[in-house]
Amino acid sequence: MPRRPKIQVPEGGWPLGWSATFLEFETYLDAERGLARMTRLNYLSDLNVLAQWACAKGLGPAELDRDSINEFLDGRRATGKERSTLARTASSLRQFLAFLRHEGDVGCGPEAVALAMRPAFKTPKTLNEQDVLKLIEAPNTAKKLGKRDRAWIELLYASGIRVGELAALQLSHVFLDEGFLRVVGKGNKERLVPFGQAAEHWLRRWYDARPTLKPKCNTLFIGQNGKAMTRQQFWRILKNHALKVGIPPAAVSPHVIRHAFATHLLDHGADLRSIQTMLGHADINTTQIYTHVSIENLRKQYDQLHPRAAEQDDETPRV
Repeated sequence: MPRRPKIQVPEGGWPLGWSATFLEFETYLDAERGLARMTRLNYLSDLNVLAQWACAKGLGPAELDRDSINEFLDGRRATGKERSTLARTASSLRQFLAFLRHEGDVGCGPEAVALAMRPAFKTPKTLNEQDVLKLIEAPNTAKKLGKRDRAWIELLYASGIRVGELAALQLSHVFLDEGFLRVVGKGNKERLVPFGQAAEHWLRRWYDARPTLKPKCNTLFIGQNGKAMTRQQFWRILKNHALKVGIPPAAVSPHVIRHAFATHLLDHGADLRSIQTMLGHADINTTQIYTHVSIENLRKQYDQLHPRAAEQDDETPRV
């Protein structure tokens, strides 16, 4: 489970009503907004920074206004924070001001936050199909933990689920005969995700091996101690397998496999809406990042393979 953010409580405790506000805001994010745990923790971490700044100014939650909010954001910009960090901070403040307005404790609302610059577009890291195959075949399947690793890497690439969703999968969430998973994603939203025959084959082999580890839970993937695997274990094991097959560990993570799943589907003709559904994206704009990856791949293939891709003599017109 992700750790709670370290809230730096001033000596003598929070003044000006901030202490109760932290607890109430977290409850609001969970009960009213239905946000995922990691998102809630990120918002609370940002609120901690705001509270430290506001207390130094003698401001309580109810005294925040447009000028103070944007003074705070300007100060964050001046410290050289990345655009992605600023954008998240602005999002956190909008949520917080929406909460205060909901409670009737402040005069300004989320519209008081000036639009922060959007995060710079970053093409997601991914792997080509050959490297994914190397990773899939890396585990020693003569051993029961090798069968387990082969099964979850196959499933990760076959379904594109997040590592947190993978770690939370229960035996009852896997429908082997039908070939799909019931996945509980962000905000406790459920979706059905298909997987193919290769993943089914290795899942069945893992099902045969799993009882020998004396399971202590109903989680699909367990460690040698019989307990559920953590997100960190999936990360570490995947990087170890990458190292064995000559792939730089820094280039590999469960999320990179998720990117590979989406990119390769798009490369082979899948439509964006279907990929959005399988990935569990609420907004198709999030899914569209994979079109940039595919266009880059297409450009590279064209430049390598098309007989007229290279620059011609000056007298020869380009096609």
